[in-house]
Amino acid sequence: MNSFGRIFRVNIFGESHGESVGLNLDGCPAGLALNLDDFLEDIKRRQGGNQRGATPRKEDDLPIFKSGLFNDTTTGAPITILFENKNTRSGDYEKLRAVPRPGHADFTAHAKFGGYEDFRGGGHFSGRLTVALVAAGVIAKKLLKTAEGDTNIEVVANILEIAGEADLEKGLDKAIAAKDSVGGIVECRVTGLPIGLGEHFFDSVESLISHAVFAIPAVRGIEFGTGFAAAKMFGVEHNDAILDASGKTASNHAGGIVGGLSLIHI
Repeated sequence: MNSFGRIFRVNIFGESHGESVGLNLDGCPAGLALNLDDFLEDIKRRQGGNQRGATPRKEDDLPIFKSGLFNDTTTGAPITILFENKNTRSGDYEKLRAVPRPGHADFTAHAKFGGYEDFRGGGHFSGRLTVALVAAGVIAKKLLKTAEGDTNIEVVANILEIAGEADLEKGLDKAIAAKDSVGGIVECRVTGLPIGLGEHFFDSVESLISHAVFAIPAVRGIEFGTGFAAAKMFGVEHNDAILDASGKTASNHAGGIVGGLSLIHI
């Protein structure tokens, strides 16, 4: 329900206007150097109150380490991290008991939990809990950098569009002028993966990534490689020709995944 993963298992908890939200992470090996500074850059990227058009709610979002670390190093025990909620205005949400918001879980959560749910700020259904997912990502990325072998795995994500505009400021201006929320497109690239990560069918790379990505409340769709545009292409155009015995390909319509398994490419 609130957990994801088998070996590296992530559990998130808390409510938007509760005392805190947090992360319990099991499966992180001992000996990984980890401290406050590792989290600051990524936490700031998702933090409200700093960017134009973002939520005005501003939290310090400084991780509080409760278990799994000793002398700034992971111990191998489950890691528990808390993020305090300080900037809350719970009274603003009283009216949601009678008038649930479209596009939010106010109505469905009330129906499922019989009125016992914490409705303030969306409660456990709030995007506030994504700070815990960011914290899990920080630890995962640092683990990848310390992986043994010749791999140099890097994960980079960037905003491609806001409100259909590649000029992000223009897209923000449209939304702000309309006094409305707006969608966008984020591209994530992972480089340096070895061949053969993943499994076929239910544990394919696409399946597992999609499972995790759709845990972010605002996500409406996901594409790999050419994505939905592939539906309009013939195979001779879409297939990624293999260039040599290393498996490098001339194009990347498949998004670096074939048969559910990772594949290197040019």
